[in-house]
Amino acid sequence: MQKIHFSASASQSCENFDSLAISVSADGQVLCDNLTEKAAVQSLIQSLQENGDFKGKTGEVFTLAMPSGLSVKRLYLVGLGECEKLTSKSYLAAITALSKAVNSGGTEKLLNATIASAPQGRDSEWCARQNVQIFQRSFYSYEHVSRGKFESPNNKLAEMHFTQDVSEATIAIAQATAMGMEMTQDLANMPPNFCTPTHLAETAQELGETYGFDVNILDKEQMLEMGMGSFMSVAQGSATPPKMICMQYNGGGDEAPIALVGKGVTFDTGGISLKPGEAMDEMKYDMGGAATVFGVFKALGELKPNINVVAVVPSTENMPGGKAVKPGDVVTSLSGQTIEILNTDAEGRLILCDALTYCQQTYKPAKVIDMATLTGACIIALGKHVSGILGNDQALIDEIRAAGEETYDRLWQLPLGEEWDEQLKSNFADMANIGGRAGGTITAAQFLARFTKEIPWAHLDIAGTAWVSGNDKGATGRPVPALVEYLNKQAK
Repeated sequence: MQKIHFSASASQSCENFDSLAISVSADGQVLCDNLTEKAAVQSLIQSLQENGDFKGKTGEVFTLAMPSGLSVKRLYLVGLGECEKLTSKSYLAAITALSKAVNSGGTEKLLNATIASAPQGRDSEWCARQNVQIFQRSFYSYEHVSRGKFESPNNKLAEMHFTQDVSEATIAIAQATAMGMEMTQDLANMPPNFCTPTHLAETAQELGETYGFDVNILDKEQMLEMGMGSFMSVAQGSATPPKMICMQYNGGGDEAPIALVGKGVTFDTGGISLKPGEAMDEMKYDMGGAATVFGVFKALGELKPNINVVAVVPSTENMPGGKAVKPGDVVTSLSGQTIEILNTDAEGRLILCDALTYCQQTYKPAKVIDMATLTGACIIALGKHVSGILGNDQALIDEIRAAGEETYDRLWQLPLGEEWDEQLKSNFADMANIGGRAGGTITAAQFLARFTKEIPWAHLDIAGTAWVSGNDKGATGRPVPALVEYLNKQAK
């Protein structure tokens, strides 16, 4: 991804720029007080409104070429509607529309005055962060050999300056987040015959070489010898070898690390409990948790915060076949607890439980956060707008949720408790791997809670937010923003 140069120092005149973007209210007022050319812009807006060409509605972007009285070649007017009704969502939609307008033209150096009017509860620093992230992400395009001849977007924007001072840290975090999201999207969008567990392992090694991470990859034989019977039961139906991918970022001295564990099922057929055929192609996104971990580590490599973070990614396919695990089989997890597998399509928790145990045994983390496209029930409960979060440590959950609110990568907490845990009872093992249809997201997390009793733990169910379906099908890069913000806040 081409990196845009964002300046932290304010520029109050558009004299040295080829384009100017400025926000406008519904009543036609320029929402920037410290721009030298404000009067000239205000006069243009008045003429446009009198002629009915621009109304200043939220998200409306009007491009004026060679504007009279200004030295720039292009003036982008960004409608923010009635300022007192401006929300975070509508502001982000307006800036996204602006980025599309800018990228469709020849703008190379943009003076951006849209951070002066913030949604309720936000400030100009927040607006600048969102601008940086949105414009940097607008350069993303999925390019892969599988696409054949593909013409990359011809983005010309090279520099962006704001009309107010912005902290360099804000710019750095936003840009690193965008780059991490790009990696997450690339991995998740890749066809499953290319993005295999082996490819993820090779990607981890490349990240290690680029940023100095310690990388360790466990193969099938090692995991069998260790006793990862739960993880290996999922992997046994596939001819593609599984991997346990571990990365360490060491920036915090001797302190215990924060662990990130991501579900890496590179394709999920459901196994013997076969999924319906409709939209099964989207099951390549079932490694969205793993892709998120990789994206966060990409951002860590760019930012180099003073913190220790480890990643543990169990990766496999879930396939039917003569060797595939069967409903009714009982397996022994790395923790020694036995599991009756009632549904082979509840496989994410089977690989995560061994990864969580291995992570705790090997790295002795201070706290652990797992993320997984785990349950369709989460989509039913929360839709596609927010991720689910559950766990055993309220302070940890609150901190992650606060990071999500700050980045508008939101999460909503669901409960855990003995009532849901009882749904996992089995007559033939320590537990079953499903608890019935009722409270499916909760019982999935309750299953993982049995493997995280001795450590502060949070579970992110991202089944609804990791990708979108339909005409705009593709990975979203979430919840990279929330996790990067959380880790940055935890850094010394």
